[in-house]
Amino acid sequence: MAGTARHDREMAVNAKKQLQACSDPVERLRLQCLARGSAGIKGLGRTFKIMDDDDSRTLDLKEFMKGLNDFGVLMEKEEAMALFQQFDRDGSGQIDFDEFLITLRPPMSNARKEVVLQAFRKLDKTGDGVITVDDLRGVYNAKYHPKYQNGEWTEEQVFRKFLDSFDSPYDKDGKVTKEEFMNYYAGVSASIDTDVYFIIMMKNAWKLN
Repeated sequence: MAGTARHDREMAVNAKKQLQACSDPVERLRLQCLARGSAGIKGLGRTFKIMDDDDSRTLDLKEFMKGLNDFGVLMEKEEAMALFQQFDRDGSGQIDFDEFLITLRPPMSNARKEVVLQAFRKLDKTGDGVITVDDLRGVYNAKYHPKYQNGEWTEEQVFRKFLDSFDSPYDKDGKVTKEEFMNYYAGVSASIDTDVYFIIMMKNAWKLN
């Protein structure tokens, strides 16, 4: 995971700069998320998930507006409505929020997507599409963590803290889905210029061959 904190800071600064000159509503929302660092888009996804009371995986305009507001996105009402209409392609008054988040993700090359999926598959030992604390045992070594070494945290706490970095700050459930993992790394990817560097970073972080 080394290097991502610095990339996060650089990306946040760049996103804030670009925001000033940007007029496209989708790009503006993407930049507002990236200005919060790698976990920004994933955090917005979690906020929408909480809004979706009936588990329909869709949002109407009211839920959408409330989600943006709860996440602290600064957007004029007209702009938010235009954004909603852009995603409500069939005019049903509902948007599919998985589709919405995929569109919002900064584009990643196929090579980057492949290495992210490789890391996910390695971590998801049970193969159920979700990474949990149990999956991390034997893959992620907690014993090197400074807080484990000085006796401040247990192995379990190190694992939870690790999963929390992929989780949304408002809704930590200790589980990371493939979508959340992708959303997180799309954020990291946006801060790294070359495919080669991104792939090396992923391979080193996850010991992929």
